[in-house]
Amino acid sequence: MATIHVDVVSAEESIFSGEASFVALPGENGELGILPRHTPLITRIKAGAVRIQPAGGGAEEFVFVAGGILEVQPDAVTVLADTAIRGKDLDEAKATEAKRLAEQAMKNAKSEIDLAAATSEFATMAAQLAAIQKLRRK
Repeated sequence: MATIHVDVVSAEESIFSGEASFVALPGENGELGILPRHTPLITRIKAGAVRIQPAGGGAEEFVFVAGGILEVQPDAVTVLADTAIRGKDLDEAKATEAKRLAEQAMKNAKSEIDLAAATSEFATMAAQLAAIQKLRRK
């Protein structure tokens, strides 16, 4: 069976590195599915879940990313994430509180820059909560 090497990294650390048979993640224009020997591609990704099916089977790896860049080569996938959190490290209570605080910040924004920052944080936390729900259903 053909495999593809996958690296998911953030500015802080390498989150995942290994062989996979399939990778799915949220592209800017919709969900992307990557198989071995995929056509080369560079695109931005939005906040959401990166799902990695390890080569040889086993439990699907799950990583939340808060946006970034995806590079696909026929034998390698690299996700350069703004922020990346392993699925097992996601905290629903913290994400819910951060979403609530971002919503307050949106209401209290004094400038367009403040509003844009709060809106971005709100969208990231909403995506994180959706990713947590998706992980729970698995």
